[in-house]
Amino acid sequence: MLHPTAIVHPGAEIGKNAEIGPYCIVGEHASIGARSILQAHVVVNGWTQIGDDCQLYPFSTVGAASQDRKYAGERAFTRIGNRTILREYVSIQRATGRDELTAVGDDCLLLAYVHIAHNCILGNGVTMSNLAQLAGHVNVGDYVTIGGQTGIHQFTRVGRHAMVGGMSKLTKDVPPFFLVEGNPCQPYGLNSVGLRRAAFPVEQRQEIKHFYKLLYDPKLNVSQAIEAMKAEVRTDAGREIIVFLEAPSERGVLK
Repeated sequence: MLHPTAIVHPGAEIGKNAEIGPYCIVGEHASIGARSILQAHVVVNGWTQIGDDCQLYPFSTVGAASQDRKYAGERAFTRIGNRTILREYVSIQRATGRDELTAVGDDCLLLAYVHIAHNCILGNGVTMSNLAQLAGHVNVGDYVTIGGQTGIHQFTRVGRHAMVGGMSKLTKDVPPFFLVEGNPCQPYGLNSVGLRRAAFPVEQRQEIKHFYKLLYDPKLNVSQAIEAMKAEVRTDAGREIIVFLEAPSERGVLK
């Protein structure tokens, strides 16, 4: 279903039963998945792939050139997973660097005015509230929740099932399953509601809580906390925290 006012390049790929609404623009290298809906005034350009069953609300833009000063027009990609919803004025920009990628996973919900900058990678099931903003090269794990009007610094990592409260300024990595908020951002325990909703077993929730206390024990630095965790770890959730803390980091862990 193609509205007569929409402009769709002949080279674009439009999936079965997709809908391209009034005044939308779809560029030459774009691919729109089956049953996805571009409601009105949506712009999809660059080397962009949008999955099946997505909904793009008015004035959202996907695949625009990176705002990075280093971007020089090279081919770079943008990918949106299946069943993801982009509300009004969401902007997701292509990567910087030849054949590099900006990606948003399946089943994500990005509310109005969310911005995803170049080279960001979002996992599945991510929720970002109104006006949340990611600078370049941010990595967000599966099922993370980011509150409204939150800004996240370049190269920051947010672990799986973590939550960043609204109106926060985040400049350090957030381990999986933890809750942080504020300006400057501070840890406030576990994302307990999210863990219960995801049906994490009690044993895992207990170990996550224990590892949180180890990481933020004022008598231990991060290396000492990791060694203490390794000596006691029993669950996959605990191992995930250790792997996250030991992974290379541009920003360091919120401490």
